[in-house]
Amino acid sequence: MIKQEFTDHQLWQAIKCDDRKAFDMLFERYWSAMYTSAYNYLRDAALSADIVHDIFLNIWQKRKEYEIISLKGYLTSSTRYHVYKCFKARKASPLIYVENYDDETSIQQANAGEEKLASLDLESSVNDHLLQLPKRCREIFLLSRIQQMTNDEIAAHFGISKRTVENQITHALKFLRLHFKDIAVLLLLSTLNK
Repeated sequence: MIKQEFTDHQLWQAIKCDDRKAFDMLFERYWSAMYTSAYNYLRDAALSADIVHDIFLNIWQKRKEYEIISLKGYLTSSTRYHVYKCFKARKASPLIYVENYDDETSIQQANAGEEKLASLDLESSVNDHLLQLPKRCREIFLLSRIQQMTNDEIAAHFGISKRTVENQITHALKFLRLHFKDIAVLLLLSTLNK
């Protein structure tokens, strides 16, 4: 069977049954996208490759323990999380020396790293809060927002009504809004102070 004929779900089920070829197919399918994503943030080829290899090694070692619904979503989130950890490890930002402080380009470049770190921090926080949702609600929300599936597709996937899907997404959004309302106020205040 040609490797493109396997869905992610089929590959994951085979991997959980110790199928090394399925794992290799998964690696070939996602390695390049994960590497590119990590490299776009870090601009470090060796570190980006190490991150991707660590993620795949972890998946193989913990294949019996993990319950992954969306491999693409999991791999994307894992890559971002590891990039976030690298940024956090480099927390001491390098100083940029400029001749003229009026040069806005230098200041903007210095702030770009901080913005990426803040973005990754917020994404990590959202992921942590999503783990507090009931399993089915979280699955539906991730399929809707990460996998970009329509409500009809999600309803067909789970064998539930479209209305149930809408209710679960609404519940997840209300939960996130409740937990992030304070962050929104802080972001608004920080933009007003600039």
